[in-house]
Amino acid sequence: MVIVFLLSVPPVHAQGVETSMIKYGRLMQLIENFYVDTANIDKLTESAVVEVLGKLDPHSVYISKDEVEEMNEPLEGNFEGIGISFNILRDTLRVVTTIPGGPSEKAGLLPGDCIVVIDGKPVAGTGLKNNEVMKMLRGEKGTQVKLKIKRQKDAGLLSFTIVRDKIPIYSLDASYMLNDESGYIKLNRFSATTTEEFSEAIKKLKENPDFKNLILDLRGNGGGYLKAAIEMADQFLGPQHLVVYTKGVHESRKEYKSSALGEFEEGRLVVLIDEGSASASEIVAGAIQDWDRGIIVGRRSFGKGLVQQPFPLTDGSIVRLTTAHYYTPSGRGIQKPYDRGVDEYRKDYLNRFESGELFTRDSVHLDKRQSFETLRNKRVVYGGGGVMPDIFVPIDTSSNYKFFNLLARQNILYSVSMDYMISNREEISNKYKGFDDFNENFEVPGLLIEKMIHEADKEKIEKDQVSVDFARPLILKQVKALLARDLYGMGYYYRVQNQDDDVIREALNVLKERSEYEQLLAEKPDHATGNL
Repeated sequence: MVIVFLLSVPPVHAQGVETSMIKYGRLMQLIENFYVDTANIDKLTESAVVEVLGKLDPHSVYISKDEVEEMNEPLEGNFEGIGISFNILRDTLRVVTTIPGGPSEKAGLLPGDCIVVIDGKPVAGTGLKNNEVMKMLRGEKGTQVKLKIKRQKDAGLLSFTIVRDKIPIYSLDASYMLNDESGYIKLNRFSATTTEEFSEAIKKLKENPDFKNLILDLRGNGGGYLKAAIEMADQFLGPQHLVVYTKGVHESRKEYKSSALGEFEEGRLVVLIDEGSASASEIVAGAIQDWDRGIIVGRRSFGKGLVQQPFPLTDGSIVRLTTAHYYTPSGRGIQKPYDRGVDEYRKDYLNRFESGELFTRDSVHLDKRQSFETLRNKRVVYGGGGVMPDIFVPIDTSSNYKFFNLLARQNILYSVSMDYMISNREEISNKYKGFDDFNENFEVPGLLIEKMIHEADKEKIEKDQVSVDFARPLILKQVKALLARDLYGMGYYYRVQNQDDDVIREALNVLKERSEYEQLLAEKPDHATGNL
């Protein structure tokens, strides 16, 4: 009788990992036992983890235990607290907005209120930081926080006792009719609640009997959950359409297809993207373009085509490790190159600006080696670096934007607007009968611009008369939008800002004539001018 023993021999790569683990553990033991000074082994390990991940790709990252919950909140769609967004300006904690239906709104807090005391602790002029504010105002549902508020410059302090509750985080910023036939929806991220929010919004738009067209604004939308992106594309495609597929060295191809439950499978569709549209936004835009379902308008998207999966570590921290590439239905890989390192990868926007890509379509260099065809009309599209729109809309080329941007970055624009709102809220609320009346008849006082210019001088912001004249209409529009947000809600900020928006204007133009819309979907342009 012959007995055969089957020995389990680890694969070569597993043996390599085990050897490396032993080597690193030995190093940490040597440091702890023999190093000349006291060393923090935990911090050294974290630094090593961060360094290793940085050698892989730009999106594999380490997230400490303390950062995990904060990172998840925007995607999970809620947190527990008092329901405000805030800004620390000139060492003063100000309420920017109150969450509709949240504890602060119910208690009577208003945008522009200055919080000076939290649970008996003065917070004005103390060098308060954002993370300290969150620790003081957030807490378990049902617990209380006591605030003292300064509302008017000449008024005393107002006392509020607010009971913390579960606070929703909305991924949908605005939804309304741009004209008789065309609706508009703007999403800021793809979260666990995005599909529900979108469904409610599109059903409300459908209540308008003339509603035929939809403009979906994904500009600046950095992505979120893959599931939410698939469900969003599903709203526009018929059943069993491939939305996206993923694959990697250790992950076999996985296909994600649409269902028969779309809310807007008929009707003309335009999707707006720009250099800030990434990941989940690119999945949606790529699927719409590949199936010739709608027109993409704007500028080339960010170019993130890597899928991350969270893996917990022993101390409650997480590694978000890239495990696969994703591909659009035509087979395009959207990920832009990162072989020159993370630092160069992060300079991509600057490189686009300096190359002229943001200003002219002819400056966009797409990779001719990665040409694909759309699935219905066989139009030429390209992989290797973002989604290229069907209609290109440049950013403003004027250097005179610099003065306006500095006013915004130095918080002058916001602070002067809020000071005005605090002093005039009641008068404005009483004078105008709702947003339409306000939008049509309210004019921002010119004195506000002069005050901003005065504040800019104090901050030594460079300017000349040309840049001031150029910035004037932009300032007036921004101030009016901020006031509309504080008076009527976040969606009304975009109603003001979207007026005279070049990208939306272009979208509306292509929707005017069905023949032009259909012709664009049938064209087979070749926009490649070189390699990325």
